[in-house]
Amino acid sequence: MTTTLFPRMHVSLYVADLAATIGFYDAFFGQPATKIKPGYAKYVLDAPSLIISFVQNPARVASNFGHLGFQVETVAQLQQRLAVAKAAGLVQREEMGTACCYAKQDKFWVNDPDGTEWEVYYFHEDAEFNDPRYADDYQADASAQCCIAPAAQAVPAEVLTTAPMAFTLLDTAAAPAATEACCAPGSGCC
Repeated sequence: MTTTLFPRMHVSLYVADLAATIGFYDAFFGQPATKIKPGYAKYVLDAPSLIISFVQNPARVASNFGHLGFQVETVAQLQQRLAVAKAAGLVQREEMGTACCYAKQDKFWVNDPDGTEWEVYYFHEDAEFNDPRYADDYQADASAQCCIAPAAQAVPAEVLTTAPMAFTLLDTAAAPAATEACCAPGSGCC
């Protein structure tokens, strides 16, 4: 039996293509959406403790959003998750032993169909500097700075629909049932 940790974070993102988003996140999270309705999908995750919903609204997809991510507990967990995500063709970039955001980290990045960037990382220790390889990036090209993944590359549809679950975050046999109703359409909450 899984115990839900509270408080847990809720995030809601606008997406251009809900079907593509569901295909990506089913693979990335390693479980199907908890709720799917017209123009709406929600995942309730226990590890990390997160409720994330997606609202189809192409006009409101923001291109200036930073990134999302989560920290794993061990290097072994990072390597296992990296291997599974690589097998599904989701990995955009790896950064091992980097000093980014003033911390020594091992990490990898994936981008969903709308370009929302996810960083999966293991934190080794704080650092007093960022990796020198990023110094010129800050001066020349802000899009290449640390903590910013490269532009999304297309993931073939067959990877999203036929590959085994790419990123197991919890035992899918014990996936939680939907327990809350979404707000009325157009109300802006979910």
